[in-house]
This record gives sequence, structure tokens and C-alpha cells, in this order.
Amino acid sequence: MKYESINFEDKFLKFSDHWSPRVIAAMNDYQFKVVKIKGNFVWHDHKDTDEVFIVLSGKMEIEFRDGKVEINSGEMFVVKKGIEHKPFAAEECKILIIEPCGVINTGEEKSSLTAENDKWI
Repeated sequence: MKYESINFEDKFLKFSDHWSPRVIAAMNDYQFKVVKIKGNFVWHDHKDTDEVFIVLSGKMEIEFRDGKVEINSGEMFVVKKGIEHKPFAAEECKILIIEPCGVINTGEEKSSLTAENDKWI
């Protein structure tokens, strides 16, 4: 068996589009996804799961109906299940998301930003 570490920057070089998560690893029933974000996303929630945002470079905000949080490089934030939120980044930001397999990035909302599930790189 061949053992290799996963290099985040190598994975980010494989795509250029924003708001289109790519699966880089799986553990049990969870997936690790890298995504480049820039601009506004859509309001959405995930009724059955929390969502973890880990900022690898840049900074982002997550807006809530009653406030917002800023997440900088080297920081993370957990959005609890059922909480409506809208991610935003003024400049390109590279993040790692950890969530159960099959979670759709826009929750139950369908939009032009709804990504394909299980897009591995």
C-alpha cells in the first residue's frame, strides 16, 4: 500500500471556480472538502447536520439573521444544524469544510451555486 499525505495547496491548484467544493478525503461517513470562495453565497441551512468551516488562507464572514462572524486564516467556526446562514468573502478565500457524506452545499435550496455531490480531486 502507498501512503501519501494530502497537500492542500496542490489540491487548490487543480481547480479555479468558486463555491464548488471538491472532496479530498473521507473518514467514516464524513468528507473533507476544499473550496475557494469569493463574493456572496445564498442563504441556506442544513437541517440534519452541523457544518465546520476552517479557513486555510484569506478571511471570510458568515452572516446570520441576527449577526455575523468573521473567520480569519488559521481559524474555524461551527454552524449548528438548522441555523440559516450566508457565507461571504470580499477576496478569494480558501477553506476546508468537514461534513457528512451527501450534504448539499446549499442545503435544501437549489440555485446556480448548488454543487455536484462527491466531486473528488
